[in-house]
Amino acid sequence: MKNIDEISKQRAIKLFGSPDLSSFEVGTTKGLQQIHEYLFGGLYDFSGKIRSKNISKGGFTFASAIYLKSGLSEIEKMPERTFEDIVKKYVEMNIAHPFMEGNGRSTRIWLDLMLKRNIKQCVDWRKIDKNDYFNAMERSPVNDLELRELIRTALTNKIDDREVFMKGIEQSYYYEEPDDYKG
Repeated sequence: MKNIDEISKQRAIKLFGSPDLSSFEVGTTKGLQQIHEYLFGGLYDFSGKIRSKNISKGGFTFASAIYLKSGLSEIEKMPERTFEDIVKKYVEMNIAHPFMEGNGRSTRIWLDLMLKRNIKQCVDWRKIDKNDYFNAMERSPVNDLELRELIRTALTNKIDDREVFMKGIEQSYYYEEPDDYKG
């Protein structure tokens, strides 16, 4: 039996060129829920569902569950006109962390969809070191400059390039592996 990460990763890979990908609402909570459901449907009973419990990671407490729906509504209203706007929206969605599990993998796809639609670029995730990314994400609620510059240096206009997409999925799942992972 394959584990959840292996199955969801295979689903993420299938997204390239899939009509499902083009049906997702870009930049909305519903769109993020669609991505999450696609990746984790049948693997988690909460796939695509906004969490109702409080969660934290590494000493950081994400948005309180009682304020989550109103917070997500405000995030949806955030502009997406510029690269800076999109990164701010991505940071806010990370702070919200709407799902019990699978937020990072889902929101990185969500981010790329916004970038593709609004500025005709996407992230070549291979160019972003795992530790640099997580350090920048940790600091982003206070100041997103480091994250913005990290992402900016990895932007590409190869938005329809299968290799960029596939390697991006590989990297995105690598980010979620424990640091002592050897395989």
